[in-house]
Amino acid sequence: MGSARLHAWCWVNSLLTYRGMKLLARALRLCELVRHKSSRRLVAGQECVGPWRGCCAPIQAVGPRADLPPSGDCTTVRIMRPDDANVAGNVHGGTILKMIEEAGAIISTRHCNSQNGERCVAALARVERTDFLSPMCIGEVAHVSAEITYTSKHSVEVQVNVLSENILTGAKKLTNKATLWYVPLSLKNVDKVLEVPPVVYSRQEQEEEGRKRYEAQKLERMETKWRNGDIVQPVLNPEPNTVSYSQSSLIHLVGPSDCTLHGFVHGGVTMKLMDEVAGIVAARHCKTNIVTASVDAINFHDKIRKGFVITISGRMTFTSNKSMEIEVLVDADHVVDSSQKRYRAASAFFTYVSLSPEGRSLPVPQLVPETEDEKKRFEEGKGRYLQMKAKRQGHAEPQP
Repeated sequence: MGSARLHAWCWVNSLLTYRGMKLLARALRLCELVRHKSSRRLVAGQECVGPWRGCCAPIQAVGPRADLPPSGDCTTVRIMRPDDANVAGNVHGGTILKMIEEAGAIISTRHCNSQNGERCVAALARVERTDFLSPMCIGEVAHVSAEITYTSKHSVEVQVNVLSENILTGAKKLTNKATLWYVPLSLKNVDKVLEVPPVVYSRQEQEEEGRKRYEAQKLERMETKWRNGDIVQPVLNPEPNTVSYSQSSLIHLVGPSDCTLHGFVHGGVTMKLMDEVAGIVAARHCKTNIVTASVDAINFHDKIRKGFVITISGRMTFTSNKSMEIEVLVDADHVVDSSQKRYRAASAFFTYVSLSPEGRSLPVPQLVPETEDEKKRFEEGKGRYLQMKAKRQGHAEPQP
């Protein structure tokens, strides 16, 4: 009897697996069909490289848009799977950030190798603030488009937009807009930064506005590096709603699958791990379903190489009535060579909101800062919150 049950179970399992494969193949065919019907404009000769080959658009031989630098654009497309989402079915913010970085890395690396000279790979240096405008769910298709908007002597600014598509209805909605900065590193020596080929702007104002953005992000990145000397220390038996109660750390050994072909970590991999730690901190604090609302500027201070151990630490810095700000720090050290000192590789602030089972925002338990440093970080977080709130209200006001 037991043998018969086992045989029946194996038969049902194989049938379910077969049906699952058929459903997956059908979804891919639908994705390819929709993508061919709504393919984006690309400069002739470029190729879109998406995580799933069947979802890439064919190349169209058309000229560059008149209102953008003639560097073309790139679009990657991928269907959201169950392992991309949390228990509530919302796609992890880190998954979206990883897709954003992949698209940015493709187009910036292409541009930096568009002229004859030493070959290079574009490395992520900074991600400006990005807001999660709308949730993305399992079964939807993510369209991630990237375009170059400015180049300095040693860096590239890339604008990335993310759309989610319901492949059953064809409805699309904007979920993310992000600005990323890349620097070209020589393939012969990844510590050497190469010069970036210039772009031609259709309007003089584009170059001037880009230069202002470049100077601003450069200053902010340096200021962030200077103030990131502290570390997150564990505390025994912390009280609820304190910083120590929810703070979390993740230790990760950097392997080949985390890295580029040249031995250092993809920026998107680091961002995904940072989002995971921030999400754990937020969930521990409020004990509810949480989602990423926004990410303040992510600064990459130094490269992380294959074989290094990275420690991603997160701590609550500020809470408003319905949002939580979490500071995330990434430190790296060599697992074998003790002569190399531990260093700060990246840092950022993540904002989360708490949601009910119906998807409505919930009040957040108020953070209780205990030490002087925690109180100082709380006031700094409050300042960032009020500044961003005023900025959003200013954008919402009708223009005269």
